Amino acid sequence: MGQGATRTTTIPTTLTNARLLTPEGVHDGWLRVGDGRILGLGTGAPPPAGGVTTDLGGRWLLPGTVDIHVHGGAGASFTDTDPDRVLAVVEFNRSQGVTTVVGGLVAATPEDTLAQVAVLAELAEAGEIAGIYLEGPYIARSKCGAHDPALLRDPDLQEFARILKAGRGHVRMITVAPELPGALELIRAAAAEGVVAAVGHTEAGYDRARAAFDAGATVATHVYNQMRPLHHREPGPIAAALNDERVTVELINDGVHVAAGAAQLVFDAAGDRVALITDAMSATGLGDGDYTLGGLRVRVANGEARLAESGQIASSTIVLPDAIRRTVATLERVDLAAAVRAATAVPARALGLDGAGELAAGAPADLLVLDADLATRAVMHRGSWIRAL
Repeated sequence: MGQGATRTTTIPTTLTNARLLTPEGVHDGWLRVGDGRILGLGTGAPPPAGGVTTDLGGRWLLPGTVDIHVHGGAGASFTDTDPDRVLAVVEFNRSQGVTTVVGGLVAATPEDTLAQVAVLAELAEAGEIAGIYLEGPYIARSKCGAHDPALLRDPDLQEFARILKAGRGHVRMITVAPELPGALELIRAAAAEGVVAAVGHTEAGYDRARAAFDAGATVATHVYNQMRPLHHREPGPIAAALNDERVTVELINDGVHVAAGAAQLVFDAAGDRVALITDAMSATGLGDGDYTLGGLRVRVANGEARLAESGQIASSTIVLPDAIRRTVATLERVDLAAAVRAATAVPARALGLDGAGELAAGAPADLLVLDADLATRAVMHRGSWIRAL
């Protein structure tokens, strides 16, 4: 167990006077946890039981959020090969209500990639992270964003096999530009190994993107960003993803990456296929200043992270509950229930993270308590309070 790992409590705890958001809707009621799991939940007053009772005072009780696309926070990154620094990212996110994270890597040399994957595999086996995500290196140089273009390369099945071996079954997702030579073959290989293939950082047209989805890709990486733009005669990968019921569509709703009108369009078109993500970097939680992302210099000013040399947007500095609040506040046709699903159940389903992101008996006791203004008030991870009322 890592230094910041949560220890589960064996004393049952009953949370009462809560507004629960379950798959069935909003309920005023109670929820009981013990041994790190949800023991039961219901409406009204709870049945008698021993242990501890905590009155939530009518606050929202939600599943802990699930970030499947995050790179860092609290001054550290998942690319760090020091496990303690990687744990700092995990612990920071947990404290903010992100109880499930997938460790996100950026393009690196083959040797560095294997070293980074090996460290994350250890942490996945320890239960600290829910898996490993590779954003590259098989992406388009013309849509590289904050990835070093010198480190990008064409899909390589042999290298991919080495990555999977280093990951020891914990590689969950990889982003691929489907127009690259060998991309469709790699997508098929990923699907055969149980790894989610995502289409992103791409110049692909509509037909090529559809071919990638037909080959087994099931996620669109941060839709709009670093993709061929949507055009009414050349709809490209954005329309291909929004039109395909098989595809989960990632969205960074931080007020920088995507305008509110464009975010609304995604929810209108994809509904319960939208996964809110952060794409957050090491600067998250620290404020303005100079940082690095995958070896590139990043300057954060007024919360916006941009490459120091080009001014290109470089990741975000939000945590996932921030995206929920912004979505409810700025989008006209997305209510709290839909925004929460997009930050919990939808990303968990996309990566097959069973039990994560839901309030249900038997699920992990990962909980987020919000005040009426949706500010984070308390966080529970595996049955123990990370932040108490």
